[in-house]
Amino acid sequence: MNSFAAYKNFSQPLLQWFDIHGRKDLPWQKPRSAYRVWVSEIMLQQTQVKTVIPYFTRFMARFPDVHTLALATDDEVLAHWSGLGYYSRARNMHKAARIIDKDFQGEFPDNLHALISLPGIGESTAAAIASLAFNKPTAILDGNVKRVLSRYFLVSGPTEQAAVKQKLWQLANECMPENDCAEYTQAIMDLGATCCTNKNPNCLNCPLKSTCMAHKSDCVAKYPYKKPKKTLPIKQQQFLLLYTNENLIYLEKNPPVGLWGGLWCMPSIDLSICPITHIRKTYALTAENTQDLMTIKHSFSHFHLHIRALSLQTTLANDSLAECPGRWFAADDITKLGLAKPVSSIINQFIATRNTY
Repeated sequence: MNSFAAYKNFSQPLLQWFDIHGRKDLPWQKPRSAYRVWVSEIMLQQTQVKTVIPYFTRFMARFPDVHTLALATDDEVLAHWSGLGYYSRARNMHKAARIIDKDFQGEFPDNLHALISLPGIGESTAAAIASLAFNKPTAILDGNVKRVLSRYFLVSGPTEQAAVKQKLWQLANECMPENDCAEYTQAIMDLGATCCTNKNPNCLNCPLKSTCMAHKSDCVAKYPYKKPKKTLPIKQQQFLLLYTNENLIYLEKNPPVGLWGGLWCMPSIDLSICPITHIRKTYALTAENTQDLMTIKHSFSHFHLHIRALSLQTTLANDSLAECPGRWFAADDITKLGLAKPVSSIINQFIATRNTY
């Protein structure tokens, strides 16, 4: 498709549709700055808009600019990310903020090469920042765009396959207009999110239906290629909420890399291990009162985790001065920490249970 045909058949009707039906009241659009676009794009990776909005609002209230974010502690950043998942996004964003503050004098770079050099910013995210914040003709290729282009041009095969991805990038660049770049980028994302959806696409009201090859061939549901879902393994663990008579709660900080990296968690053990024996041997603690708190199912990309949460009221065994790797926290202080969602749920359940006594 040449540039004129791409604009006439694809870009122009899409922009006209966006004028009427596009989303123009998202919190990162008012005001629309490179910093706000960047934070929203990172949060929106593998996360839906409705989930992101309250996190974004709270994050901006605490970190209104890149300098404030750069000066924050890791715990502060992760505390404002807690529950959003994929925590490496937050850690990379924090690293990038410090680089921007130091090496770019707090000003966001507006070219793809410099943007891609920053931690956590890939090719499509960099293009989104350049287009949405600086109105540059830099095409994006997120999940929504892949779906729209795959259907419109009948692009077969897995979208992450090298040859297929290269084809989609080519098409994305051909359809990107020279003008109205920010509006076009938002328009194609909006079309995928609200009209050309993964399930039950609204083809009747799509601005591209007259030229969409999948619609004309009555095979929209077959595109893009869907990988067969894998059966994920199930792991089971006991999470131990250790507390004292003064209602201090014991937590340990995970290493920066790995599962729940950099977050504070409670000790966890296999189901076959006795919790009381474990805390005596590991922490020199005696359990005076043990109760079942709750069970939780939490899914990661590569396995399901079934959690049995226990609360154990503890005291030092024989006045031992054991050196624990973690710390004891009052409930009010825990709200300032980065916690994985299951850990936060367990602590909240414990606090609610204690308050009923």
